[in-house]
Amino acid sequence: MSLLNPAMYRKYRKDPKVRHLVTLLTIILSGFLQAFTLKVFIQPSNLLSSGFLGVSILIHQIAELFGLDISISLMMLALNIPVAIICYRGISPRFTFYSILQVFFGSFFIRILNFEPIFDDVLLNVIFGGVLNGIYISIALKGNASTGGTDFVALYFSNRNGKTIWQEVFFFNTLLLLIFGAIFGWKYAGYSIIFQFISTKVISTFHQRYHRVTLQITTRYGEEVMQAYLKNIRHGISCVEAIGGFSHEKMYLLHTVLSSYELIDAISVLKEADPRVIINQFATENFYGRFHRDPE
Repeated sequence: MSLLNPAMYRKYRKDPKVRHLVTLLTIILSGFLQAFTLKVFIQPSNLLSSGFLGVSILIHQIAELFGLDISISLMMLALNIPVAIICYRGISPRFTFYSILQVFFGSFFIRILNFEPIFDDVLLNVIFGGVLNGIYISIALKGNASTGGTDFVALYFSNRNGKTIWQEVFFFNTLLLLIFGAIFGWKYAGYSIIFQFISTKVISTFHQRYHRVTLQITTRYGEEVMQAYLKNIRHGISCVEAIGGFSHEKMYLLHTVLSSYELIDAISVLKEADPRVIINQFATENFYGRFHRDPE
């Protein structure tokens, strides 16, 4: 039997152990590529990335001006761990765990691995580094994790008040670039802007970052499915009685809105509660009201 058999693929894809293994492999690969991108493209061209990695690079370079050696890898951990601890109750524990694990792997690889630059040309480093930077972030996102940092903060506030703060994240990265440019030269800040722009475009090509989705759930076991969902997912869910058009049997129609990064966990919970559940997923353009349900 072929390993690419669609039925076998679907079977293993539903297995929680397989999903956890896939996520683990993706964040290890993401962490390795993060270290490779930093050592081969970012540092040789004096570029600044966005987020907490950018903060770590900036602190490292400022410390060097005073004769100090503050490790980028240790700064990444020092910045991410407290934020993860503060935010994990407001976002998915599984997502937070694997995201901070990605930070650990990235820091570890940055600490122990060394790579020689491929290009001497700054513009080539900006282009190829920007692409690879976007790829390693996309790999983490595809594995239902992230590279931590501002993702934690943005998701936390989005879940708490139903509003995105990506504009604030943009201003945060802009402030980093202004500080970087004022100290180390505007030419390098300009190259860093192009680098981050390319990276963002690559991410948006491969992954829609943390959009919201609506699940329409059809089941014969409304109460059991609702209770399982509420026990594991921190969003509300509504339920109405319905009649099956073909069977004429009583059904229950459930609706819930959640973030895309929670989708895999939610579907797993629903299928465990009712293996024959029918789930219809569609995009949510706007959402008004209380989005996040505080844990009891």
